[in-house]
This record gives sequence, structure tokens and C-alpha cells, in this order.
Amino acid sequence: MSKEFAVKIFGPVAVSASVLAAALLMSGAPPAAHADIPVTATATAPAMASMTPSLAPMLKQVTPGVVNISVTGAMEVENPYGPMMNDPFFRRFFGVPDQPQEREFQSIGSGVIVDASKGYVLTNNHVIDKAKQIKVRLSDDREFDAKLIGHDPDTDLAVLQIEADKLTAVPVGDSDKLEVGDFVVAIGSPFNLRQTVTSGIVSALGRTEVSDGLGDFIQTDASINPGNSGGALVNLRGELVGVPSMIFSRSGGNIGIGFAIPVNMAKSIMAQLIEFGEVQRGRIGITGQNLTPDLAKAFGMKETRGAVVTRVLPDSPAEKAGVASEDIIISANGKDIHSFEELRNIVGLLRVGDSVELKVLRDGKPKTLKVKIGKDDEAATTGENLHPSLSGATFAPVDDSSRQSGIDSGILVQNVEQGSPAARSGLRPGDVIVSVNRKPVKTMDEFSKLAGGKGQLLLHLRRGQAGLFLLLQ
Repeated sequence: MSKEFAVKIFGPVAVSASVLAAALLMSGAPPAAHADIPVTATATAPAMASMTPSLAPMLKQVTPGVVNISVTGAMEVENPYGPMMNDPFFRRFFGVPDQPQEREFQSIGSGVIVDASKGYVLTNNHVIDKAKQIKVRLSDDREFDAKLIGHDPDTDLAVLQIEADKLTAVPVGDSDKLEVGDFVVAIGSPFNLRQTVTSGIVSALGRTEVSDGLGDFIQTDASINPGNSGGALVNLRGELVGVPSMIFSRSGGNIGIGFAIPVNMAKSIMAQLIEFGEVQRGRIGITGQNLTPDLAKAFGMKETRGAVVTRVLPDSPAEKAGVASEDIIISANGKDIHSFEELRNIVGLLRVGDSVELKVLRDGKPKTLKVKIGKDDEAATTGENLHPSLSGATFAPVDDSSRQSGIDSGILVQNVEQGSPAARSGLRPGDVIVSVNRKPVKTMDEFSKLAGGKGQLLLHLRRGQAGLFLLLQ
């Protein structure tokens, strides 16, 4: 037996012995006998093995609920003729074909069975993004085609469903009870190595700066690698407390900085995806920024945490509730607010019709305001939900940068996928649609009503300082 192999086998036993000794000392047990008192070793090998702490009993209950997900899909590739050829005029002039350039891909990830009777599987949105076929493989090697129930890019969560019997669900815990230093275990399929288990501790809580989406992440040093995404982060009771989502790495491999979506947030999103197929996200109608020490000093405030309201939108739920510009929001629904991102996360996870209680400081005096979450009329929408020729584009109301260019209202084309129907129709990112079929559009509701259906569309655009008409069939 090699020395390296011996260390791997016996290392945990030595560590366990020290842990047990430390436990005896902390419990107030008398110290070990002095060296001049004879000690007789009576413990047999089987007895020592039974005393060694192990995660195996818990894992036997949990791992059948963690699955492998394989995806086959297609993604657009960059136009080989250059970005200029995305314009239909130049394509026709140079005789470039209109066929979209696609490349098939295969990817792997993990998932967690959260409802054994209905076959619901929770995973990350990025695991199934652009999927044409999704397969779920269980720990017993059974494989099933999966149906996508719903997905939410903002929180990077998705729910799948499989038709299978004898499923095992992972019990759902309470991520709000987690504390820094708690032991956690990650289970998934890193690099397609199914049912891989790693352990670590909760390194930090409430990480909001690691993602552009919604969420305050659990940071852990449990080894998380590509393929772990969508799997399980469980506590020592075998309860799901998080969904591994991303890692911080300069090399692409694990360096002990991984992030998981708290299960309490996932539960809220999952319920909406199952009920509606999407997240019905609301708004209160404010813009804001973090309260920095310099801003606090300028406001004459002792508080150095919170979110400063920089603008209250007209006729918004916030305006109706009495929120004012320069208010400093220090808590929402009883949770302390340290940044505007934290406030955005709390509001973004509430449903339309729910209320949020805001504690604000106005001229140094505390006030409590109750704001009802309104429908997000300013939410972006995709062309797939509107008109076939708009498919592949994302639309939203004009932003501040457009207003600075002299465009007060309209619908901004946020993104256009290369080779998509919207791209072939002539739309470009940054275009602003000011009218549809010669009727002005100022809100997403107006745009959705006019641009929905399958009829002919006449779009009047602002592209830079120029005007342009596009006729879509």
C-alpha cells in the first residue's frame, strides 16, 4: 500500500479522533490520564469505525433526489459576412442568403427533484437555455424526456417536469436559518461526473454584487464546478438550502468561491413558474442608488447604510404611498437594507398585489410607508410573445440614455439575436419604436396591443438622429 493511499484512507480517522477529543474538552470532561498512568487500548477496528462521523447515512436519503440533466440545443453564431450584413438592404444588394447561421450544442448540468408525486425538477435557467431537447437521468440510471414548465432568467431558475414513478424528492429546508460557518454539502454532476458530493461551510450570506440578476447568494467553499449548476446544496440534515449557480474563478475551475441561490427565494419563484409558467414580477416605481458615507454626510445623516430614492415615477405605487425623492430606505418588510440592490431583490420577488412595508428616513426623521406592488408596465418583453417577425428581439420602454438623446418616449429595442426573424426584418439594438401602424406607442401595454398578432406591421423607428420606416409581414 502506497503512503499516498494510506493518507487518504486513514486521514479522516485521525481528524475524527482529534475532533472527538476536542468535543470532550469543550464538554467539561476530565483531561486524559497522565503518561505515568497505564492506558490499555481496548477499542477494536469495527468499534472505531462505528465512532467515526460520516455523511453517508444522510447522503443515502438525499442523493436519489439529485439528477443529471443533458441538453441538446442550437445557438446563433456570428454572421460570417460581418455585422453590416445583418441589414436586409445590404444582404439583398450583395446577394447574401437569409438563412440563420446556427450551431448545435450539447451541455450538462444538475437538478433537484422537489415534488416526487408530480415529477417537478428544479434547476438553473442557464442549464436549459436555448434547449431543444432536455433529458433527465436519475441516480438509478433511468432516463426521461423533460418538459420545461417555466424559466426565469432574472433569478436563473427553471422548473422541469418528468413522468416517472418511484421518485425521491429532496426535503426543502429554510435558508433564512443559515449562518456563516454552517456546514453544507454540494451534490451534482461536475464535468458529467454524476452523484459527486463535496462539503464545506457557508462562507458568506447575502451576496448581491456577484450577479446582474435578482438574488442575494449564499457563498460557500464546498467545491462547485461546471456541471454542478442546478444541483443541491444541503445542510447536515439533508435539507435543500440552496441551488448552486455560479463560481468565481480565473481559470474556470473551483478555487473555493462558489455561489448558490437561497432555497427560500427559489420556492417563491418555483411556485409562480408552476402556476403561471412565468414570474409575474411587479414594481413600486422608483429609481435609486446606494447610500455612501459621502452621501450620508451630505444629507447630514448618521446612517451609512440604505438606499437613496433618486426618482419617484409619476402615478406609481410608490408615489401613491407617499414615497419621495431623497428618502433613504433603511428596511423593507422588516429586513435591513444596505444597498439599492437589496431593495430591488426584495421587491422583485414579490407578486403583483402584495405589499411591502418600507421604513424610510426623511430629513433625519423615521417614517413607515406601505406600498402595494403594482404591475410592471416597464418590464421588458420578447418578440416571440408579439409578432413572428419580431421574434429574437427584446423590447423595453426608453431608458435614461435614450432620453438624453432627445427621445422622450417610445419602445427601445434592447437586443436582437443574430439571424433571428427580427434581425432579418431590419431591427437593430438601440432602435426606438415611436409608432406602430401609425399609432404612437409610449408604454409596453400600448406596444403589446398594437404589435401583437400576425398581420402586417408598419414600424416608425428612431435610429440615432435619423427616422426610418420598416414594413413587417
